[in-house]
Amino acid sequence: MDDKKKALIMVDVQKAFDDKKWGERNNLNAEENISKILQLWRKKGWLVIYIQHTSDNPNSVFHPMNRGFAIKEIVKPIDKEVIITKKVNSSFIGTNLEEYLKVNEISTVVITGLTTPHCVSTTTRMSGNLGFDTYLISDATAAFGLKDQSDRHYGAETIHNVSLATLHDEFATILTTEQLINDFIK
Repeated sequence: MDDKKKALIMVDVQKAFDDKKWGERNNLNAEENISKILQLWRKKGWLVIYIQHTSDNPNSVFHPMNRGFAIKEIVKPIDKEVIITKKVNSSFIGTNLEEYLKVNEISTVVITGLTTPHCVSTTTRMSGNLGFDTYLISDATAAFGLKDQSDRHYGAETIHNVSLATLHDEFATILTTEQLINDFIK
């Protein structure tokens, strides 16, 4: 695989997800895994793209004037790494992400970030639908517990695993950080 044809996409790795309002979370080391991947990606000189969620609502944890808008220090952008802001779940809607990938002749994307059932899965679905060879790193993303329409609660690990199952082999190849590093990067 051509080294210049890959991009790492980090979706919404922002301080907003440290807010207690989200509740229980799985994969507490997701950011550490994202950081490991990022360091290797930088060493290879491959394309790094940050997706940053923004809100127009001043009360939102994602509003640019609020602390939660910031990208977490563990994966802080450097030099000329690209940051694309979005206002919806998909990193492709209302942004130049698709165009940017095509202009840079990217055919393969590796997706990490927060949260698995929302922006990560929506971005992964669209990436697959747009024809990119898409990889989602299972332990470099995380989920929070959720309630359904009947007020039944599902734990974070269940939400995460079901989200991954709906994406696997349909929209993306699901790998762990270790699998990515050992099988894909080398």
